[in-house]
Amino acid sequence: MKSTLLEDLKVELKNHIDDLYQTDMPLVFGDGNPDSAMVLIGEAPGKQEVQKGKPFVGQAGKNLDQFIDILEIERTDLYITNVVKLRPYKVNEDTGRESNRTPTKKEIGIFSAYLMRELEIIMPRLVVTLGNIALKCILQDDKASIGVLHGEPAQTKFGAAEFSLFPLYHPASIIYKADLKDVYLQDLHKLKKYLKEMKIKE
Repeated sequence: MKSTLLEDLKVELKNHIDDLYQTDMPLVFGDGNPDSAMVLIGEAPGKQEVQKGKPFVGQAGKNLDQFIDILEIERTDLYITNVVKLRPYKVNEDTGRESNRTPTKKEIGIFSAYLMRELEIIMPRLVVTLGNIALKCILQDDKASIGVLHGEPAQTKFGAAEFSLFPLYHPASIIYKADLKDVYLQDLHKLKKYLKEMKIKE
């Protein structure tokens, strides 16, 4: 049932985005177990994810592998999605090369209603956000800061979906800020303990 509703939502979103951009836009939809008690939400897909049509593959997939290893869970235990389902990128005028960029408020606004409906279908008990974009979207608060809220679970509501929210730094951020790596790993171990407390993981 949930799978059918998610497939219908994908078709609706694809038609809406193609109409909006007046072209066939490659989108990366959520992936995983729709009956999962836990949903992982990232920012937006990168180049490799668009090529594979799945979230968290390539370098992002290596980050996810570490996440899964520390928590001692399986990828099949998760439903994984992004706030924005298309790749935000910029083009270097000198080289013509594309590189990822942060999604704009407009892009986040276009996709946030669909993320809400996605979560309303899945109805998870726990949502883990990665980075500021996902955190602000779920809390619907532009002033929310991962630097303040990371590693601290809180009950929240997003549309009709009510769940525990566990904010984490985005794994990509620790590549550029090495001092965050220890904090990120500490938060992952806090999350592992919290999963046991919630009886999501025995």
